[in-house]
Formats: sequence, structure tokens, C-alpha cells
Amino acid sequence: MLLVIAGLLSLVAGVMGIVLPLLPTTPFLLLSAFCFARSSKRLHHWLMNHRNFGTLLSNWEKHRGMKASHKRRALLLTVLSFMLSIALTPLWEVQVFLVFMAGCVLTGISRISVIPDEPQSSNMTT
Repeated sequence: MLLVIAGLLSLVAGVMGIVLPLLPTTPFLLLSAFCFARSSKRLHHWLMNHRNFGTLLSNWEKHRGMKASHKRRALLLTVLSFMLSIALTPLWEVQVFLVFMAGCVLTGISRISVIPDEPQSSNMTT
């Protein structure tokens, strides 16, 4: 029961991390998957097959990496969210801290290995 609660709390934190720049999404989702895998097959199956999170979690579980398209999107959204936070923050000390944190997050994302995107299937006949 404690693992289910920990998984649910980390899932909530991960979802909040989608919109809050200093709260990371992926580590919390990975923690949720870990907790659910050991406590609830139903919740683990739901999370691993979720239309938004399932592919990312499966790729990490199988390959310890992410697709290039997902990596580009993560980098872009990270830059945009930090730029917005920096622009809305009046204190220069906080702005400097946010620039530092953005650098750390971008470095972390950049170091994740890339797995190849699956080729698009074509229904064209010649």
C-alpha cells in the first residue's frame, strides 16, 4: 500500500512538473512506474500504456534512452518554460538561479542517449 501511495504522489508531482519549470516530470514518472511495478499491476499497466507517458517510459525501460523527436521537444519546452519564468521574475538573483538551473536541466537532457525513431510505414503501392 505504501508503494501505491508513493507512486500516486510521484505521479501527481510529475504531472505538476509539466507546467512548473523547476519540478522535473520524468524522474517522478519513472519513480511512479517503479512503485507501481512492485505494488499494482493494474496501475503499472495503465501508466505504461498511457497515451502521453507510456512511450517515454517504455523507451526508458527498454533502451535507457529517448527518441530524438522527444528529446528535441523536451529541450524546446525546457528552454521556453525557463525563458518565461525568467521574464516574469523581477528579482535578478532569481533570474540568475533560473539560468543556472536551466543549464543543469538542459545538460541532463542532452546527456540522455538517443534511440532511433521508428520509420514511418507507407501504404503507397507502386
